Amino acid sequence: MTGALIAALALPALASCTDNTNSSAGSGSGDARTISVTSTDDSCELSTHKAPAGNLVYKVKNQGDKVTEFYLYGEDGLRIVGEVENVGPGLSRDLVINVPAGKYIPACKPGMVGKGIRSAFTVSRSDEQGAVTGATEQQVATANAQYKSYVRDQTDQLLAGTTQFVAAYKAGNDDRARSLYAPTRVHWERIETVAESFGDLDPRMDLRERDLEPGQKWTGWHRIEKDLWPPAGDYTPLTEAQRAEYADLLLTDTKTLHRRVQKLEFTVDQIGNGAKGLLDEVATGKVTGEEEAWSHTDLYDFQANVDGARVGFEGLKPVLAKKDPELAKQIERRFTELQNLLDRHRVDDGFVTYTELSKAEVRQLSDAVNALSEPLSKLTAAVAL
Repeated sequence: MTGALIAALALPALASCTDNTNSSAGSGSGDARTISVTSTDDSCELSTHKAPAGNLVYKVKNQGDKVTEFYLYGEDGLRIVGEVENVGPGLSRDLVINVPAGKYIPACKPGMVGKGIRSAFTVSRSDEQGAVTGATEQQVATANAQYKSYVRDQTDQLLAGTTQFVAAYKAGNDDRARSLYAPTRVHWERIETVAESFGDLDPRMDLRERDLEPGQKWTGWHRIEKDLWPPAGDYTPLTEAQRAEYADLLLTDTKTLHRRVQKLEFTVDQIGNGAKGLLDEVATGKVTGEEEAWSHTDLYDFQANVDGARVGFEGLKPVLAKKDPELAKQIERRFTELQNLLDRHRVDDGFVTYTELSKAEVRQLSDAVNALSEPLSKLTAAVAL
């Protein structure tokens, strides 16, 4: 994977955050598109949970003791439609954003950590629906801004999870480390094509043993994975000093990735190609069961790659629906079919180990990936301006 996902051209974001006194969108507190949001340290209250499509103004007020954030997620709870950050105690901020009809998830994040306090929000169609989508250029700018926010959010969660994982591993709490391994790695896998664009970091963080070049030192997630799920036979566990060395390097590299991602901008071709690239990752590593050779947690990675590809597609769907509505419907249908197959292998909050799947079940998943990959490969060309 090359660094093609790093764009040189910054594009304007649709969502904007302004001081409460300077909001120019909406028509006042009595407008159906103006929503009051009251955030405390343990609650997130909205004045309404529905609004007509159009320019929505979320008036966010922090009545808690912690700095808070407000997010509007897509229905999947992953794609960030808009956000307000760093709202201090007693302060108010506005989030102004064009929102088309659909289901959404608003969330306050007291302390700016975790998934936040979430609820449901419905945006209904209105006479102004045509104006909501706007020009294709505006839809493209929206997709770019949303994907940028999504990537940042995933790296935030990756860093938080890696910090906990490393602490458990260094302390010798292997049960805790094993329980954190797959749920933390999903945040890497959701943005894998972005992370891979950093040629120095990816080999250190995510290289598989079978891909080592002669003389290359093996570090990162999979080196630690092998130590947590040691193979039978001739294996020498890492010493305490070696554990600390590999764990510290993984955390340092994760911090570097987090810092670099903050500077990235994206374009539609990068998002579309990235979505297809994530499906390629599934086909070349996850379906084969070669990614997680010792933990066999490949289905977590599989789902995460699909999540990332779907978020990219969902952001571009308004553009695609205008240019090629049949392709948009086909891609959406294929995503649903693949997700239905994945859901068959869920257990509790995760998945069965990959070794539990029969050859027929693996073939079903492989066929569904291929069925989605074909129309998804046409996405970039269809939406490119």
